[in-house]
Amino acid sequence: MFSVQARAEIDRNIAKYPADQKQSAVMAALVVAQDQYGWVTPESIQEIADILEMPPIAVQEVATFYNMYDTKPVGKFKLAVCTNLPCELSGGTRAGEYLKKKLGIGYNETTPCGTFTLKEGECMGACGDAPVAIVNNKTMCSFMSNDKLDALIEELKAKAKEQGSAV
Repeated sequence: MFSVQARAEIDRNIAKYPADQKQSAVMAALVVAQDQYGWVTPESIQEIADILEMPPIAVQEVATFYNMYDTKPVGKFKLAVCTNLPCELSGGTRAGEYLKKKLGIGYNETTPCGTFTLKEGECMGACGDAPVAIVNNKTMCSFMSNDKLDALIEELKAKAKEQGSAV
């Protein structure tokens, strides 16, 4: 069940649309669900469907179409590295391979401690800053050299420890 704050955020997004078009808030509602639960749970899909008065399968279709939504549990920090051509030409593939080795996981895998999930991302609209990575769909990191990747991983490990997660 959504928290009071999460439900208020969903209602705020619904209010942006005419009353007969509240289903237009489905993407925003999925973001709220993912922020609250860490991923888009089957229960949150049902709750969104109930709130927006739409079939659960329609919510599921949106959640599985876009790669920013996770329909399975992910680590505390989801790292998506862009490997599309402009980023690849500027080191995106190298950055992804470096993270695979450093974290000991492949794409679409989570570290055993549950701290990191690594994803191969689609274009993030920052080709001039390549290679780029995005943390939890929210924080863009640019010009990701090995040193910057090391610093990012250490920063995220420290945050995980502060928040009581095993690293």
